[in-house]
Order: sequence, then C-alpha cells, then structure tokens
Amino acid sequence: MPQVTARVVVPVDPDTAFAVSQTTGALRMRWDPFIRSQHFLDGATAPAKGVRTFTRARVGPSMVSRYTSYRPPTSVGMTMVDGPWFFATFGGGWRFNAVDGGTEAVWKYTYRIRPTWLRFIAEPIGQWLLGREIRARVAAFGRACEDPVVLAGISG
Repeated sequence: MPQVTARVVVPVDPDTAFAVSQTTGALRMRWDPFIRSQHFLDGATAPAKGVRTFTRARVGPSMVSRYTSYRPPTSVGMTMVDGPWFFATFGGGWRFNAVDGGTEAVWKYTYRIRPTWLRFIAEPIGQWLLGREIRARVAAFGRACEDPVVLAGISG
C-alpha cells in the first residue's frame, strides 16, 4: 500500500505536542490548513479509541474516520470508515517521540486507490498530492506548537 510520511521537531514536550495535534474547533481551525470543518459523531465529546469523527477538507471532500488507537502522549491512529470514492482504504497515524530540544512528530498516511485499474495512474498523483498536503499540515503543526494562542488553549 502506498504511504506518505512527514516529520518535524517541535520545541515542546510530547504531552504538549500530542495535545496540540488533538485540538478541535476554532483552535484546530487556527492552525490546520487541511480542515474546513470537523466534529465528533455518535455523541462523543472527546477523542478515544473507537470514536468516529466527520472531517470536511478545505478542498471539498469529506470523510468519516474512526480512532483505531489513542495513546497520549505517544501515538494516535485513525482509519477511514466512509470517504471519497477513489479511496478503497485510507488511514493515518501520528507518533510523538521525545528528542533533545523537544519532540519529533511523525505523521503517516497509508491508502489504496480504487478501482484497481486506476491505481497505475492515480497512485503517483496521490503520492504527490497527499505528500504535499501532509508536509503542509506538519509544517503548520510545527508553527502551532510555538503559537501562544494555541498553547494557551490546550492548557486552559
């Protein structure tokens, strides 16, 4: 399965980095260039393993995803439940590791294109588009980990 990965080292501890990555609402909209709207489903009010979310991308497509893992402050994983027709599968994982001077955040998307006959053309395009998108998100996450408004929002 194709995958794209991006990483950044941020000048905060893993607990803080993880908390920034899990912001919601206006705080999330402040830093995440991918999301137009996002909310929990099924009455959930916080992330946890099994919780489903609805996310609409700024460029239009929407996806319902489910947390497959939620292990603060080290990792979180999600998988697509329902989404754009061209994804047979889609999943994402974020890992946070303490390093000198802060935390290394590694984000990874794994996906499969459908229909099968389209993969030859669509997977290289997906590598480019998703690679660009994940690098932009990780860079924005890095800036968010230094944004006083975001940091105040997760601690207060």
